[in-house]
Amino acid sequence: MRIGIDLLWVRPGICGGTESYIRNLMDGFGKFDSVNEYLLFVTQDNEDSFAGYANYPQMELAVCNTLCASQAKRILWENLHLDRTARARKIDLMFIPVYSKPFTGRRYPIPYVSVIHDLQALHYPQYFSWARRMFQKFMWRHACMTSRRVIAISEYCRRDLILHFPSVEKKSLVIYNPVVTSDSELPFNELEEKYHIKKDCYLYCVSSMLPHKNLSTLLKAMAALREYDFNMPLVLSGVGGERDKFVAVAKELGVQDRVIDTGYVSDRERDCLYENCKLFLFPSVFEGFGMPPVEAMRRGKNVVMTRESCLEEVTRGKAVYVDKPYNPEEWCDRIRYALTLQGNKYVFPEYETEWVVKEYLRTFRDCLGKGGAG
Repeated sequence: MRIGIDLLWVRPGICGGTESYIRNLMDGFGKFDSVNEYLLFVTQDNEDSFAGYANYPQMELAVCNTLCASQAKRILWENLHLDRTARARKIDLMFIPVYSKPFTGRRYPIPYVSVIHDLQALHYPQYFSWARRMFQKFMWRHACMTSRRVIAISEYCRRDLILHFPSVEKKSLVIYNPVVTSDSELPFNELEEKYHIKKDCYLYCVSSMLPHKNLSTLLKAMAALREYDFNMPLVLSGVGGERDKFVAVAKELGVQDRVIDTGYVSDRERDCLYENCKLFLFPSVFEGFGMPPVEAMRRGKNVVMTRESCLEEVTRGKAVYVDKPYNPEEWCDRIRYALTLQGNKYVFPEYETEWVVKEYLRTFRDCLGKGGAG
């Protein structure tokens, strides 16, 4: 097969977990698929960030005459030219890792496989303008109706898709995200000095500061823990959302001196903070998948988190769960309980890159009516 991958939407360093997902997956295609060819459709301003993938012998970059930084221009180019360009480059199948499937030619259609990560705009409309909500809903419907297969990244996500777009049921399936964890190889003393923390003596959280991440409840739990002479600080890494509001709530609760906001950190710093924390906390109430708790559990860290949306599903019921996600007293109790437990490294084989790649390749072959290996 000659497989095209649409990467025009990737704004490096901005797309968060979705960008991590596609980079992990493409590394998997490069390492574990020596049969098929891949053409990566990139923009003039994200080409450099994907240049390393051309080192895989089966991968090639196609630089398109558009910019990822200009979403309107990118979407227009995608719809006017991507399908035609793919046909000209003799692509057998197009893979769209997000919901932005272009409108395609009908005379010589290429089968498309699309991925939908969540329907956040339907659950949290306050995050989006009316025009943005309508556009996303339109594009989700279009992807569900015209893609040969639609991949959801969790069973929760697939159920949500079927609820809102029932026609997708027969063509949809679940393939979990590849989760890659590796040693940071960063001396902890560098972070010890930078953030004034000690090994195994802090709580850690990786999260943006959007309201559904529920960080205000975590701050209230930190305030409640003072009654138990609990002195560990909370270290938070993340970008985006309502940082000013987060800071204001921390000051109002009097816990600003017990919360360390690192802002954006490199992967090495983040991994080092995972490796050396005492406990990982994840208060989010809505995710399409939710990589951070899985990353922490693979490193042998106990995790306290909610059961909301897909989160109990993707952690396989192996974390410490808060049943009332907005109740700081329950968070306080579950944190204190989790601190009494021994750590246990979980493998989660279904999130191993090789396993995920095989599932994708099986789906691609099925779209083309092909069997066998590859």
